[in-house]
This record gives sequence, structure tokens and C-alpha cells, in this order.
Amino acid sequence: MSSLNLDDFTDLIERPDGGVRRDAEAHRESRIVPPGALGRLDDLGEWLAAAQSAVPVRPIEHPRVVLFAGDHGIAALGVSARPAGSAGRLVRAVLEGASPASVLARRLGVPVRVIDMALEADPEGLPDEVVRHRIRRGSGRIDVEDAMTLEEAEAAFRAGVAIADEEADSGTDLVVLGDISVGGTTAAAVLVAALCGTDASVVTGRGGQAIDDLAWMRKCAAVRDSLRRARPVLGDQLQLLATVGGADLAAMTGFLLQSAVRKMPVILDGVVSAACALVGQRVAFRAPDWWLAGQSSGEPAQAKALDRMALEPLLDHGVTVGEGAGALLALPLVQAAASLAADLPEAPSPEAETAPEADPKQDSEPDTVSGPDSGSETDSDAVSGSGTDTGAGPGSRPEADAESAPGAQTAPGPDTDSPAPGRDA
Repeated sequence: MSSLNLDDFTDLIERPDGGVRRDAEAHRESRIVPPGALGRLDDLGEWLAAAQSAVPVRPIEHPRVVLFAGDHGIAALGVSARPAGSAGRLVRAVLEGASPASVLARRLGVPVRVIDMALEADPEGLPDEVVRHRIRRGSGRIDVEDAMTLEEAEAAFRAGVAIADEEADSGTDLVVLGDISVGGTTAAAVLVAALCGTDASVVTGRGGQAIDDLAWMRKCAAVRDSLRRARPVLGDQLQLLATVGGADLAAMTGFLLQSAVRKMPVILDGVVSAACALVGQRVAFRAPDWWLAGQSSGEPAQAKALDRMALEPLLDHGVTVGEGAGALLALPLVQAAASLAADLPEAPSPEAETAPEADPKQDSEPDTVSGPDSGSETDSDAVSGSGTDTGAGPGSRPEADAESAPGAQTAPGPDTDSPAPGRDA
């Protein structure tokens, strides 16, 4: 029996501040670009403002990539294009800067943190900060045995909670969440099928490195057999993770829930993080309000999970490589939304837009409309000149003649009935 009470997360997790979001909407409506003209960037900016409880939104200055790593015993059935137990090589590639996620993170200036939860690799070959949270070596074959014990699942979950606290305490203001695993998409498909009540064929995809049809059929059969073991424990999410999940998936679920408690936004990457998020939603229904779907990987289980959580992917580039690479591509979009929400100038007030401009002809009008008694050399030149009509000689309006007759009051300045610049008529 676990001592961990997951129901506590329901009380601990609050929704992003709705009042702040309304303030952000009002702030956005006052900007120089019309509301809606920036598409989803407007929604992202308002969501970030609510998550930060700040208007205008603060820029994303300290993002971080967090990757949970583990090997899955189900890979021994040939459900992956990679050899079983080879996730350790992928971890080394990330640490050495030779993976797609490392290249993107380096280009964006984002630090990467890798956590070994259940690699089939000797811990001596990896840095201490990578292996210090390891729960076990690999996981069980979930079609015939549990992935791990309930005690190990609780320890992995608590490790994820502790890692989320470490990130929040260190000032991380947004997390890009991903996985490094072999066989992880099979476990994720089982979790999604169990929680959504669907068949194996509906959620089984081709994986991060595409498999052929024979491998897909093996994978579909593995998901089907694992589902039979998952359904009896659907009421207990921790037991579900112990039965058909893995230490990396349990840690990721704990990380997601504690990030929501700490009000730290998370961008989800692929099907594994989406499956863990779906388990988290079953624990605390408000938690998905703190998460973004970074991209659509094309995995059917991911699409099913995101639809259940009402999360729409920001990008659809079909990036299946994992390791947080797809979510990293969405990070500049989120940062751009924050910058636009904070830095767009305010639209001019309606009074400033409708105020009449000063007439540049007003200053020269006295020289051309003054009467005959003024003795203006300019007027006499205009009357006796080349016949150009200036408004004071022959051909001018009768009203102008009446004003310039002897005894009539001359108007040396502009017409007093015209509105002054900046004043409403």
C-alpha cells in the first residue's frame, strides 16, 4: 500500500488566474495591432500572463529542457527500430551535443537536463547529476509482468516532484519536457488506450524511428496484451504506472503535477509526455491548464491524449525524434508571444485620431484677403499682376468684396469660426 496520496494534488493545483487573463485581454485590446491579428500568439500571450499573474507578461528568460530517460522491457519483443536497452547511447549523444535536441538547445541558448530513471546502462559511465535519481535498471515486460513494483513507482513519482521543485526554486520560468527511451512509445500507447477506453490498433503508431509493418503488428499485439493487465487497475493511477508504465513515465507524471502546483508552465513534446500528462489529468483535472502541446508528432496515441485534454499543438511538423526536439521548436513561438504581449505600443486615443490638423495656409491668408485700405504691397501686386486669382481681385466671391469695402471690418487673422488645432469643432 502506497503512502502517497495523489488526491492532494486536486486541492493543491489551481487554475491560472482568470482575472489576470481578462486584464491581459484588455491590455491587448489597447495595443496598436488589432486583437486577433496575431492569431494564436494573442492566446499564448494571455495564457502566459495568467500563468505568471502579471500584466504585461514577463519575457521567458530562463527556459530549460528536462528529459527523463529509461529503457523498457517491452522493446525485447521487437516493437522498436532501436535495439532493446540502447537508450543509454541516446543519452550520451545528448550529453555530448550530438543529438537534434542538443543542437536546437545550443542554438536557442537553452540548458538541457537529463535524468536517468531506469536505463539499462552502468551508472559509472554517466555524470552523477544524471544518475542520482535512478530507481532501477530497465523495466519489466509489461505484456506479461509489471514494469516495476508499487514502491518503485512511488519513489520515481516522488523523484519527479523533487525535480520540479528544484527547477522552480532555481528560477526556471518554463520547461520543455521530453523523454529518452527505447520502448517508451509502446508503454505510452498502453496508458492512453487504457485511460481513453480505446483499442490497441487505434493508438499504436510507428515510434520515434519508424518501424515496418511486421514490427507494427508486433507492437499492436504487445499493446493489446498489456491493456488486459492495465484495465483492472485504472482506478489507481500510481498502480497503473507501476503495472504498464515505467520509472521514467512515473517520474514525468510527478514532475508535471508538481510543476502545476508551483505554477511553472510546461511545453509537452511527444506521445510519452502526452501520456504522462493524461495520467496527471486523471489525478488533478485542473493540471492541464498549465501545459502546452508543443507539436504534433503524428503518433495516434498523442493525438488521442491531447484531444482528451483539449490541448491543441502549436506546431505540426511531424517531428518524431523525441528528446524534446519538437517542443524546442515551439519555444521561440512562445517567447515571441510574450515579447509581443509586453512590448507592442499602445494605440493612439480616438481624440488624437479625429483632431483636425492645423491648416498651413492660415498663416498666409491675411496677406491675400486684406482690404484695400491696408496698403499691402502684396495685395496691389496681386490686383495689378498677371491676372492670377488670389481671392481679393476681380472674379472673387461677392462676400469677399463686401468684406473689403470701405468701412467694412477687415479680417487680418484666420476665420474665428474655424476650430483650433486639437479642439473639437
